[in-house]
Amino acid sequence: MTKGNTCDIILPTGEIMISTVTVSTITIAAAGLAAGVSVFVIMLLIGFLTSKELLGGSSGNRQKLLTRSLYIGIIPLIICFAVIVGLKVAEVLT
Repeated sequence: MTKGNTCDIILPTGEIMISTVTVSTITIAAAGLAAGVSVFVIMLLIGFLTSKELLGGSSGNRQKLLTRSLYIGIIPLIICFAVIVGLKVAEVLT
């Protein structure tokens, strides 16, 4: 039986346990997810930039084509990185 943010849980012994989910609990869970996504985006950006630099030194046409095509992933990741940095700076300043 759910009423708003509370949930009545009936235990096997017949007792009723009331569980409350608050906004702060949901906020903490969302912050944890955001931190995980931030780390993933940064690691992916580092990997793409490293691959671009390593492939940029080669002389083959296929490697140069792959180097140019990496920009398709690098540019959106740089935008995400700028947003992450902006949010962290705003978090520190508040």
